[in-house]
Amino acid sequence: MRKFDTKIQYLKYKVLREVARYAFEDNLLAAYDEIPKLIVKDKPTMRCCIYKERAIVQERIKLAMGGDKNNPNVIEVIEIACDECPVSGHIVTEACRGCLAHRCEDVCRRGAITFDEHQRAHIDKSKCVECGQCAKVCPYSAIMNQKRPCERACKIKAISMSSEDHRAAHIDNEKCISCGACVYQCPFGAIVDKSFILDAVDLLKKSRDNEDYKVYAVVAPSISSQFSYAKLGQVITGIQRLGFFHVIEAALGADMVAYQEAEELAEKGFLTSSCCPAFVSYIKKSFPSLADKISHNLSPAAEIARYIKETTPNAKIVFIGPCTAKKMEFKYERAAEYIDCTLTFEELQALFDSRDIDLTTLPEGVLDNASYYGRIFARSGGLTDAVTEALQEQGNTDFKLNPIACDGIEACKTALLRASKNVLPNNFIEGMACVGGCIGGAGCLTHGDKNKADVDKYGRQAMEKSIVDAISVTDVGPKATKVQP
Repeated sequence: MRKFDTKIQYLKYKVLREVARYAFEDNLLAAYDEIPKLIVKDKPTMRCCIYKERAIVQERIKLAMGGDKNNPNVIEVIEIACDECPVSGHIVTEACRGCLAHRCEDVCRRGAITFDEHQRAHIDKSKCVECGQCAKVCPYSAIMNQKRPCERACKIKAISMSSEDHRAAHIDNEKCISCGACVYQCPFGAIVDKSFILDAVDLLKKSRDNEDYKVYAVVAPSISSQFSYAKLGQVITGIQRLGFFHVIEAALGADMVAYQEAEELAEKGFLTSSCCPAFVSYIKKSFPSLADKISHNLSPAAEIARYIKETTPNAKIVFIGPCTAKKMEFKYERAAEYIDCTLTFEELQALFDSRDIDLTTLPEGVLDNASYYGRIFARSGGLTDAVTEALQEQGNTDFKLNPIACDGIEACKTALLRASKNVLPNNFIEGMACVGGCIGGAGCLTHGDKNKADVDKYGRQAMEKSIVDAISVTDVGPKATKVQP
């Protein structure tokens, strides 16, 4: 069974795998010279020659080792890998029939449409404002809006061309929310998320088999839709074989967040969720007037990490999930004091294979911490269901919840725009930057349509627990008692 969707994703994985392997073997000094030759043999398979392929692999190695330290964003552009796609915007295609109606000219308020001797339309880019009206009225659909794949993927318009002379993609860090949509959509693999896989290797090695400190893996509930070639229990055993002391569900943190968020919502009357770091970043950058409406709760990953660190001295936390924005969260936001490293599922697969761990041969471990409601955070609407349940378990019948679940930045934008104008009827916005929720994250192994029923099935395995039951071992909720995780 294929583990990845595309050759670009597979190339990225191979670089990560070899970097991790060299790190485990204390041989990183040789990585830059040896890994490009291991991956690119004597014939080119993607580029014009082996030398360009190897040069790009070297750039990928830099990103696998943490990338440009002067660039605060976790998403970077490998300029020599960029195809420098044609300029985006409306163009007249060969489908233009040179008709006499000239509807495109009539509708253009900028006078950007002209015609040649054959009556074929042309667009003057110095006048065009890309309103798209000409495309709407063309009877032959001969005018199309041509966009670079990365620009099409970026719904907040953070990607543009560097300059007229240098046409590589450029990311505006003032707008970028690190959701990673552009990473998967770039067909040349020129846009890549930095990896902190070396940090994870370093934490595991320096723990001396968890003698000096304990290294916990906190796994996102969306892991239930990953590693389809093996059983979830085998994945849990594989994580432990890597050297982790214990594997904890971030879904338990989701239970904690749902319980606290329900209380905060009832108290304040209106909230936006704080679980998705890309959504939180989007509010702060694009709708700053709503920043005070963001829930004060930590994300589920940070919340459970906080609990582990407060109950286990010197514990180290590695979060594993589908999210590139989580790498920004642990590096620069409140979560930095609780989470020591963040990995994607792509990077976890690379770690497994760097240690020659075959998941299909392993016995099944157990992952049993959270409730149904904590586990379904992985899909859109899960948080809303969990907050609804938490209000009921708290006996709060006075507060009338009217939520809206938004998956994908475009849906989030619509809700936030209405909220900013005080015309949104809802009092709780659940925002997920990725379509479908976390199961559609940029760091997933595969990016096909995900069935939320798979997440619900995983959640139902914990149906005997209420949210209060799940968090009773933590410092949250009415049954709270301090217990070692």
